[in-house]
Amino acid sequence: MKNIKRTLFSIVTSASLFMGYACKLETTNKKEPLLAQAIQPKVEKDNKQYVKIALLLDTSNSMDGLMNQAKAQLWDIVNEFTYAKCGNESRPELQIALYEYGNDDLSSREGHIRQVLGFSKDLDEISEKLFSLTTNGGEEFCGQVINTSLRQLDWGKNADDLKLIFIAGNEPFTQGKLDYRDATAQAKENDVVVNTIFCGNFDQGINTNWKDGAQRTGGDYMAIDHNQEIAYVATPYDDAIMKLNQKLNGTYIAYGSIGQSKLAAQTMQDSNAFEMEEAVAVKRAVSKSSRLYKNSTWDLVDAAEEDSEVIEQLKEDELPEVLKGKSKKEIKEFIATKKAERMKVQEEIQSLNTKREVFIAEQQQNQKGELENAMIKAIRKQAERRNYSWE
Repeated sequence: MKNIKRTLFSIVTSASLFMGYACKLETTNKKEPLLAQAIQPKVEKDNKQYVKIALLLDTSNSMDGLMNQAKAQLWDIVNEFTYAKCGNESRPELQIALYEYGNDDLSSREGHIRQVLGFSKDLDEISEKLFSLTTNGGEEFCGQVINTSLRQLDWGKNADDLKLIFIAGNEPFTQGKLDYRDATAQAKENDVVVNTIFCGNFDQGINTNWKDGAQRTGGDYMAIDHNQEIAYVATPYDDAIMKLNQKLNGTYIAYGSIGQSKLAAQTMQDSNAFEMEEAVAVKRAVSKSSRLYKNSTWDLVDAAEEDSEVIEQLKEDELPEVLKGKSKKEIKEFIATKKAERMKVQEEIQSLNTKREVFIAEQQQNQKGELENAMIKAIRKQAERRNYSWE
């Protein structure tokens, strides 16, 4: 397998955010500060627990390595939260948003900032947007992009949700008209933790205020070599997982106006991951076998599991060719068969991945990328302080 550059997003937060238990599904009414009054998130209409992660990526000329690692490490983030459990025994939902900043191709009137994707749980869409990013020189306004993400995104009102910003770049944190101290104060008032990743020398990042930017919200500062090349460990289980991934794809029943295009997107993101590295494709396959990979908007198996009434409401022109002309009973039987096939394949992938992880741990030991180790450690640290556990 070919080597690629690896960079990863780490998650750490402060004790001030973790007083008491999280995952209690309680809401609080807090007075909004003047700077944050533009934030008007929707009130959650369900009792789900959310992990909300906003990635703010510098896409200036020097950040090609960062882009590559964001593409590769998406699946590590997903897989880490697959088995997370709240203190009330519920499973958290994962949502990821994406911004780019510091790119000359972006509007100067908007501060060279663009929301690439709002909070989404559609893992194929998140991957697609990451792969669409390109780099070009520009001015990097950290305070402004933090402020923009706080203002535009729906962070929700649940005080027990895990709300995180990861901002990565290599220019002084002080650039731009909007003071980063005001932006981080806004984040803290809204229970959002800002974690900073300086792509360069550790002391240089401190001297250019990246560490201060994180500490003001109880977040974590780190400096990484975003151009570091890491050799992935091939395992005896990779080929079997990739074959099972093909079987898994065969259990999806595309329906509606977007069904076929989303099915094609699924295959395209498989290909994008494999183009980077086979190990990345394996990680994606593992993510696809998890509870976090759901596609109810275009797949009948997931749609019927979420709402059984969907089948009754389907129109003939919304059905795939294989189900046209079938009775409701026949359609339900077909979906049930595909669901059983999917569950079996997912269990097989998860079982093989358990063995794969043991093999990697034995072969790799401490040879993982510096940021990967920090990210996994930080995820556990932060989530456990909010009463999360893993099983």
